[in-house]
Amino acid sequence: MLTIRPAEECRYDAVSLGEIMLRLDPGELRTRTARTFQAWEGGGEYNVVRGLRKVFGLRTAVLTALVDNEVGRLIEDFVLAGGVDASLIHWVDFDGIGRAARNGLNFTERGFGVRSAIGVSDRGHTAISQLSPDDLALDRLFGELGVRWLHTGGIYAALSEQSAETARAVMAAAKRHGTVISYDLNYRPSLWQSLGGQAKAQEVNRDLASLVDVMIGNEEDFSASLGFEIEGVDDDLTELPIDSFRAMIEQAAATYPNFQVIGTTLRAVHSASDNDWSALAWSRDEGLVQASERRLEILDRVGGGDSFASGLIYGQLTGESLATSVEYGAAHGALAMTTPGDTSMATAKEVFRVASGGSARVVR
Repeated sequence: MLTIRPAEECRYDAVSLGEIMLRLDPGELRTRTARTFQAWEGGGEYNVVRGLRKVFGLRTAVLTALVDNEVGRLIEDFVLAGGVDASLIHWVDFDGIGRAARNGLNFTERGFGVRSAIGVSDRGHTAISQLSPDDLALDRLFGELGVRWLHTGGIYAALSEQSAETARAVMAAAKRHGTVISYDLNYRPSLWQSLGGQAKAQEVNRDLASLVDVMIGNEEDFSASLGFEIEGVDDDLTELPIDSFRAMIEQAAATYPNFQVIGTTLRAVHSASDNDWSALAWSRDEGLVQASERRLEILDRVGGGDSFASGLIYGQLTGESLATSVEYGAAHGALAMTTPGDTSMATAKEVFRVASGGSARVVR
């Protein structure tokens, strides 16, 4: 059973560790043909605490690093607009050209029909990839101020050798002070490509997994990041392989006795804009539960998994059952994919309505 610090003892309900990038979105066009882009903020770890704050009203903050220039301050402005505490951001001096450190960019087109969504990251040598534990007052944050929940993941750990080391140090500090730790495996082949590929991803993620209380992933993450074999899972899923994931979760729980909760999204892709969507979750107290299956029409799939994580975490932070928590997660992820951008535009009321089986009839 998760032991969560009382809210009255902590300044923050949840803090994330990870990169926040400027996302440049070509809308209905292709990145290669666009002449204008919509700017958003986004980042796998940040998206979760942004949802916990903006949608569910919890107290959240970000542990990240940005270069102190106009792009960095634009990203900060997005963070502040989402209600997330930006006071923990580590600011790095700008050298005038970004030779020493820079802020990350992410060009992401949404996909439609037979055309897949495509993301192109431009995030080498960013400030967050160089962040050291010495840049962070970890015992003050987790001890004096108090944090109930820390969320980080495999995207941050893949940015550099330093980021993996910093992730371990931050997770260890959180563990010392009784903070629950969740980790989203979020396997991205492009991020690991120059660091040693899938073998290096498994080495890093297996090491960090020993500190995790709540492990989260999607259809391929547990296989690619931790090496678990899942039959019938590939990039061309057209139906949800529930039984295969049940077996995988049992294997993960046996391998990592520190895992108290495991959550995984399930997606079958009929086209980029037509997916089946569900989720499974497991805990040592409640066993395995599944969220309702839904056929989704998708506007922008980026951030759906992060919104699943924030809904699941919200349920656990507020004392809901695992069955209710996974329904919150699946409903929030589904809603997030109906709007553009990485971050959720849903309301808590909408999440609760969809989670309880509400229809998409017009609300007047």
